[in-house]
Parts: sequence; structure tokens; C-alpha cells
Amino acid sequence: MSKRVVITGLGVIAPNGIGRKDYWNAVLMGRSGITTISKFDTSGYASKIAAEVSDFNPTDYIEKKQARRLSRFAQFSLAASWMASLDAGINIKKENPYKTGIALGTAVGGLEIAEKECGAYFAGNLHGLNPLSSMSMNPNSALGIIAVDMGIKGPNMTISTGCSAGLSAIGYSYDIVSNGRADVMITGGAEAPLFPVTFGSFCSAEVLTRRNSDPSHASRPFDRFRDGYVLGEGAGMLVVESLEHALERHADIYAEILGYGVTNDGYSVFKMEPDGKEAAKTIELALCNSGLSPYDVSYINAHGSSSVVSDRRETNAIKQVFGEQAYHIPISSIKSMVGQSLAATASLQLVTAALAVKYDRIPPTINYEEPDPACDLDYVPNVCRDNVDVKVVLVNSFGAGGNNICMLIGKYRSEVLH
Repeated sequence: MSKRVVITGLGVIAPNGIGRKDYWNAVLMGRSGITTISKFDTSGYASKIAAEVSDFNPTDYIEKKQARRLSRFAQFSLAASWMASLDAGINIKKENPYKTGIALGTAVGGLEIAEKECGAYFAGNLHGLNPLSSMSMNPNSALGIIAVDMGIKGPNMTISTGCSAGLSAIGYSYDIVSNGRADVMITGGAEAPLFPVTFGSFCSAEVLTRRNSDPSHASRPFDRFRDGYVLGEGAGMLVVESLEHALERHADIYAEILGYGVTNDGYSVFKMEPDGKEAAKTIELALCNSGLSPYDVSYINAHGSSSVVSDRRETNAIKQVFGEQAYHIPISSIKSMVGQSLAATASLQLVTAALAVKYDRIPPTINYEEPDPACDLDYVPNVCRDNVDVKVVLVNSFGAGGNNICMLIGKYRSEVLH
């Protein structure tokens, strides 16, 4: 018999708040973390704004010498993991190391290390290359660092499915705990893509907004005048564990993971399937896996990237699954405030969903000013909703190459919800 899986700890590094409390207050207030880029010269770029994490000091969480050796992505991963374990009230080093695991999602990993080393190489300084860079740029490096720092020796996996990778890692962790291979998993996503070449590649792809004069209003999911997404950075890490293990240590439970669905569009490596039928299939699989019906869903935390095509596609998918009920379900996108931080946003979405379940509050989609006739659902415009009975949340995440994952979480109840 599979075990029930619950969320007991949340670690957040976001452009609009570091730590669970600051982040939650920021999204409820509709505070944007999107600003003009300060990390490098953007004079030659079409887009000049991003969702930077401006007040993160790695030495607040990591020994100074170690922090210098790590990519920014790995710094985020390790710091957010420690935050999540502290929030869960669990001493990971005292757990059975072989029944404790890690799953981490990332799209670009430590790619900024490669950018820096390329500079030395093309300057003709081959002997100046950092001998540690081959490991530091590896997407799996952060997972290894977390394992060493926390003494974890159980199941481990780095997952790279584009923007959906953070949620895919949480899905993997759910499976591992559900089938008894681990009692506890540290899981989520992290990303640090705000470096010249990486950022420039997104500019060249013409997927980023050019609303440079008004950064805080640039990301506007589902709004008629959206013109692309805002690239961001950050991390969302969670502690998930078996219900039995959580109850045994008297843990505070945010929510229970009820199930998920995964598909691939099988359409294009570069474009999403436009009409939403594969995204709809993913939602249907998640409902089936969870034993729930469309009428059980209280709130949808949307992928909502502020892309013209993607937002219409997601709206179509929701309508295909929920029918007329789609018009009665609150839907919101945190990317209006934290941008599109690739794998990190997917895990931040689940953090947000868990907090919505815990506190019965729904964050808004900010900058929603002019309705798009093709996006005509309830997107919780601009102001959060309080005193809502948030029993079940659907979280949608869609990644590059057509990777789709949808997950359902709900209030923990002593009886089985489904």
C-alpha cells in the first residue's frame, strides 16, 4: 500500500522575498520583484529587465570559502534547502541517511561558470581555467553539495525538463516517499540564468518582454497587452515526507500531495502545442491519479508566463477539462511578480499553493488590466482573496520541449481525501 506524502518545510529565495514569511507577504500584497538589470551591461539587449534576487548574501547560509567555489545556482539550492529543513523543524543529519534523499530540478544549472571560463579561454589563457569549473558548471553539482552538507545518502536525482523541472523533481520525490524508498526528501528547483550570454540567448529568441520603461508592470499574465515573459532567478525547496514520519515527530503540515500527471506535447522542441490539448490531458491524468474530479479543485496556480501563446493555451486547457466550472475557479500566476525563473518558478508555485492551502488565501495576478477575449476566466486580478476555503490546488507547469506536469495538493485530513 502506498504511503501518504505531506509537505512540512518550505525554503524560498525569490526576487520579491527571501524566506517563507517575506515571500508570502510579498505575493499577497502583489509586490513585484522585477527591476532593471543591475548585474551586467544591457545596452545591446532588446530586453533590459529581469527578476533579480538583489538581497541574497550566500555567507548568511554558507561558509565563505565554500560559497566562493559554488555557482550562484548551487548557492541558491543549498541555502533554500537549509531554510526548508529549518522550517520543517527537522535535523536532517539525525535522520537515517539512506532513508533521506534529494531531488532537484534545473534548466541551466551552473551555466554562468561556463560563461566565465569561456572568457578566460578566448583570451588565450588556457592555463587560467579553474580546475573546479568542470564540476561547478554541472547541473548535478548542487545536488552533490546538498548531500555532502546535510549528510544525505539516499535516493537522489537531478531533473532537467526546462521550466517544469522543479515540479518534476517534487513529483519524483512524491513517488520515492510514497513507495517507501525514503522517509524524507529535500526537493524543488533552483535557477540562476541572469548572465550575459544566457540572457542574450533568450533575447535572441524574442520571447522576453520589451516593456523596459516600466519593469514592475512588465509581466502581465493573461492580460490583453502582454508581450512576453520576464526572465528571473531564485529557488524553492521543500521538505516532503511520509505522513507516518511527520506525525511521529509531531511536524506541522502545510498540505498533502495528492497526485500528479505528466505528458509531452510531442509537437516541437521550440514551440508549445498551441491549442492546449496536451496540457489538458496532463490535468486529466493528475485528477485521475489523485482520485479527484474537476469539481474538487478550489484554486489553480497557473503556469501563466505572460507569453501570448502560452497563456491562451493554458486557458484553453483549463476550459477543456473543467467546462463551465472553469469560470468558477480562481486562477492566478505568481510570474506576474517573480518572473519566469525556469525550474525555480515551478517549485515556487508549489510553495505558494501549499501556503494557500494552509492559510486559505489566494495571491493575485498583478498587472491584469485589460481582458484578453481569448483569456476570459477568473485570474484573481491585482488583489489577493482572503477567507477562501482552499481545499485542493492544481499547479500547472509546462517546460521547453513540450514537458508538461500538473500536480494536486490539498489540506491534510486524518481521513484519506481521495
